[in-house]
Amino acid sequence: MDPRPERDARGLVLVVEDDRAIADLVGLYLRREGFGVQVESDGASGLAAVRRLRPVAVVLDVGLPGMDGVEVCRTLRAEQDWTPVLFVTARDDEVDRILGLEMGADDYVTKPFSPRELVARVRTVLRRSGIAPGREEVLQVGAVSAHVDRRRVQVADAEVALTSTEFDLLVHLMRAPGRVFSREQLLSAVWGYAASAGTRTVDVHVAQVRAKLGPGNPIRTVRGVGYAADAS
Repeated sequence: MDPRPERDARGLVLVVEDDRAIADLVGLYLRREGFGVQVESDGASGLAAVRRLRPVAVVLDVGLPGMDGVEVCRTLRAEQDWTPVLFVTARDDEVDRILGLEMGADDYVTKPFSPRELVARVRTVLRRSGIAPGREEVLQVGAVSAHVDRRRVQVADAEVALTSTEFDLLVHLMRAPGRVFSREQLLSAVWGYAASAGTRTVDVHVAQVRAKLGPGNPIRTVRGVGYAADAS
């Protein structure tokens, strides 16, 4: 596409979408919000653009020709590239399958979607992944420590790589040890939208955090209610 992507104070968002009409619409709304936009139409070009341009976020269609969006995201995470990724999926029944794959997507929207909602989701993902200035906040629950400002998590002395969404979910629980949060409360606090988005999203991300933290995982399931972080 354009070899000189637009830049802006809010940063560059890479849109990887093979439907030009959708890509143009998404780009229009992102630009209205002050983002720079670069569009690529296939997975291989999108992957190369992430490596070359270092965008602040990627809006990534799942059903791309050649290398699909799932493979693009999996490749980035394997390279330890944790650029926030928002999936665009064609059907609701793809969501559990995609989020169940532990390749590290941060959020998703399903087609047809509201461009305003997509932009709001991008802003939410970026807000979660931002680093706040000031004195460092360090949380400790059991063997797990979270360095909030540096966005680092350790189990004992071993660092664990989490996506921005996984990190914020863990930190939200760790800030109130022992308190039980419902799935709806977690959706609102971490994802920034209502329970209509589907509480299954919370379950999938909790499972991913637990798998990454291993035996030191402090997240406890409270049957019929939700989740809590406990030291025991």
